[in-house]
Amino acid sequence: MLYLENQHNSSPSLNFKKIAIVGPESTGKSDLAQALAYHYNTVWVPEVARSYLENLKAPYSQRDVEEIARLQLVEEDKMEMRANNFLFCDTNLLVIKIWMQNAYGNCPEWILNELKTRHYDLILMPDIDLPWAPDPLREHPEKREFFKEWYLEELKTLDSDFHLVSGFGIERLNNAISAIEVHFPWSSKN
Repeated sequence: MLYLENQHNSSPSLNFKKIAIVGPESTGKSDLAQALAYHYNTVWVPEVARSYLENLKAPYSQRDVEEIARLQLVEEDKMEMRANNFLFCDTNLLVIKIWMQNAYGNCPEWILNELKTRHYDLILMPDIDLPWAPDPLREHPEKREFFKEWYLEELKTLDSDFHLVSGFGIERLNNAISAIEVHFPWSSKN
């Protein structure tokens, strides 16, 4: 079920809340971003890395990850013009930072600077309570707890409003919606 936008989204709005969904691999980030966008009748920003890596003819390099970061920002900026109350971002530069530091031991300064200045009104981090789903693009299934703790530390360091989202299926979606409604009470659909 792929919803890039709900067909009833009438007009673009510059008055919206931006919510990033970040965290370890295989935690349902993409599914959650899609479902939340559909629920709130808005658009979402898909993760660029997947399509980029699927089209590579060789193993990815640090230069590729940097290009993925640039493309992710371009997509996010484009979708802002189509947002309706919320924009859900399936990843942000925190994911790129952790990926770079884990794979290469460093992260380009421009990514670190952009990460500090790019604002998100809320960050949702899906928990690692879902079973690992094997995928040729995913790495490190044995390090899920390690990455979870790393993300939590980074989010605290960034002083971000964030919420850990757990549960299976509709329960996970409802927990994410509840977190959003706590932060933005006007968003409640009665």
